[in-house]
Amino acid sequence: MPAPERIPAGRLSAMESAAEPAAPLPGPARPQDPPAAAPEPAGDPAAALLAEGELTVRGRIQEASNAVLYCTVALDGRSAACVYKPVAGERPLWDFPDGTLAQREVAAYEISRACGWDLIPPTVLRDGPYGTGMVQEWIDPPESSDEVPELLALVEDEEPGPGWKAVGLAQIGEGRTALLVHADHPRLRRLAVLDAVINNGDRKGGHLLPGADGEFFAIDHGVTFNAEDKLRTLLWGWAGEPLTDEALEVLRGLQRALEEDRPLAARLAELITDAETGALRARVAGLLRSGRHPEPSGEWPAIPWPPV
Repeated sequence: MPAPERIPAGRLSAMESAAEPAAPLPGPARPQDPPAAAPEPAGDPAAALLAEGELTVRGRIQEASNAVLYCTVALDGRSAACVYKPVAGERPLWDFPDGTLAQREVAAYEISRACGWDLIPPTVLRDGPYGTGMVQEWIDPPESSDEVPELLALVEDEEPGPGWKAVGLAQIGEGRTALLVHADHPRLRRLAVLDAVINNGDRKGGHLLPGADGEFFAIDHGVTFNAEDKLRTLLWGWAGEPLTDEALEVLRGLQRALEEDRPLAARLAELITDAETGALRARVAGLLRSGRHPEPSGEWPAIPWPPV
């Protein structure tokens, strides 16, 4: 489809050597209230490797607003690349308690896994060289740019072309506007539902990483699970439309999994507050009652800035 400008997919990059890190990380040295011990990985071999393997820092990713370290993890002859976000490197936010972003990232993975959609790379909470933090499997980019799915674009047309959904008009400089669109992609639609469930306050284009075989994965879920409505996303193209039968079935299963004394509820209790878990249950119930994708509330900016 013709497009004067493209929104880059973005990925973690621009690392500097940090094999022997010595300088303090930005943010508090330790959170005021240390996070609770992480729950055991739920039967996921990749998560078990991340949680139990020897974590070695290889570099620091400069583009991130919080401290993000590129690492390797090794255990019993197996190894993998990963990202480590120590709680000590989290910058304070006015609307989230200090030192809680790592737990929220893990909670988002747990919900994604419970949905069966495999949208978020395996993610655990564990100790590391800079203390407790989130550790997530690294997603290698495809070998060929032809394998990178085109998910977001700015177009000069008034309406989206076939296979695309309109988000809204965007300023692109020199008094020009363009239509922001995203792909009408089933995996992207599942992500829109997941974001509504976890109350994602920052779904940007740069948080979608291309993987192998035309797949993509979602990252950066630190500003999620707030008890207040914080949904900000580029994926409003389905707003107000009926949820798919698949999504409704998944939400019904998730509602059962979130009941008291169920394993998922117990895991979340170690990661987010009771009030946030209650709000999570309410969001799932609300989606099932309406049977539709949510629409912007008008009480909170609907699109994150910058969008990439």
